[in-house]
Amino acid sequence: MTERTPDARTTVVIATRNRCAELANTLAALAALRPRPPIVVVDNGSTDATTAAVRAAADRFGDIHLVRLVANEGAYARNRGVALAHTPYVAFADDDSWWADDAFPRAERIFDEYPRLGLLAAHTLVGPEEHADPLSARMAASPLGHDPDLPGPSVLGFLACSAIVRRRAFLDAGGLSRLLHFGGEEELLAWDLAAAGWHLCHVDSVRAHHHPSPIRDDRLRRDVRCLRNRMLATWMRRPAPVGVRSGMRLLRRTLVCRPARLAAAGALVRLPAALACRHRLPDDVEQRIRALDAVTGPRP
Repeated sequence: MTERTPDARTTVVIATRNRCAELANTLAALAALRPRPPIVVVDNGSTDATTAAVRAAADRFGDIHLVRLVANEGAYARNRGVALAHTPYVAFADDDSWWADDAFPRAERIFDEYPRLGLLAAHTLVGPEEHADPLSARMAASPLGHDPDLPGPSVLGFLACSAIVRRRAFLDAGGLSRLLHFGGEEELLAWDLAAAGWHLCHVDSVRAHHHPSPIRDDRLRRDVRCLRNRMLATWMRRPAPVGVRSGMRLLRRTLVCRPARLAAAGALVRLPAALACRHRLPDDVEQRIRALDAVTGPRP
C-alpha cells in the first residue's frame, strides 16, 4: 500500500450511497493529486458494490479509509469523516465530484494567510463542458461584499461538494445537523460558522469539478427536502417572528403546491427536535441573512 504523502495538509471526506461506479472514478481523480491527500469515505449504508470499490482503490492508491454505516445518515455522515481527519483542513467531495490539481495548495496558502477563515467556497465547474455552477456566480456577486481583509466575497452558504473547511472551525460550529439529513443542509452550517466568529468566502481561483450522477433522487424529493430544511433552519436559529412569518408563507403555499404540502408535513414532524436545539444567531449574523433575503426574497 502506498504510504501517505507526509506534506499532505488536506483530507478529503466523501459521503456516498449506492453510486460505486462514480465513486471509483472520483477516487482515481483524487489519488492523482499531488501531494496525494488522505481520503475518508463514509458509506451511508450502500447495498451495491461500494465496499469492494473502495477497497480496490485503497489497494491501488493507498491512504483511503472506509467507514461503513448501517443506516443512511445523509449529510451528517460527513461529520464522521471530519472526526477521523488528522489534517488542519478538510475538503468535501461528493461521489461524483473531485478537485482541480492545484486546488489544495492554493487553498492551504489562503487558509494560512487568513487565520479566521473557516470555510472556502470554491468555483464549481459542472460536467464535461465545465460550465460554471449558477451558485458560484451568485457567490461571486455576493451582496455581503468583499472585505479587503478577506480573500474573496463573503458568503453565508456553499455547495458541500466544493467546499474546504478549517477542521477546527467545523468542530467549533458543531458540524452538519443530524436533523436536516440532506437537502440544503449547508446553509445552517454556514450560519453556525459565522455565529462562532469564523469567516466564509468564495474564492474563484480554487476549482472543483462536478459531473452530476444520473443516479439521483427525483426533483420532487429534492425540492421537498430543501423547503423542509429551510423551514427547520429558520426555526432553529432565527427570531421567533421570522419563523412565524416563514411558517405562514409555507402554509399558504400548501394550497397550490404539492412540494410545500410535503415539506410542511415533514417540518412539523421534526419541529419538537428543532426547537430542542434552538438558539438565536448573533445580531450581526441575522442582519447578514436579512441582507441576503432582501436580494433573493423571503424564505421559504
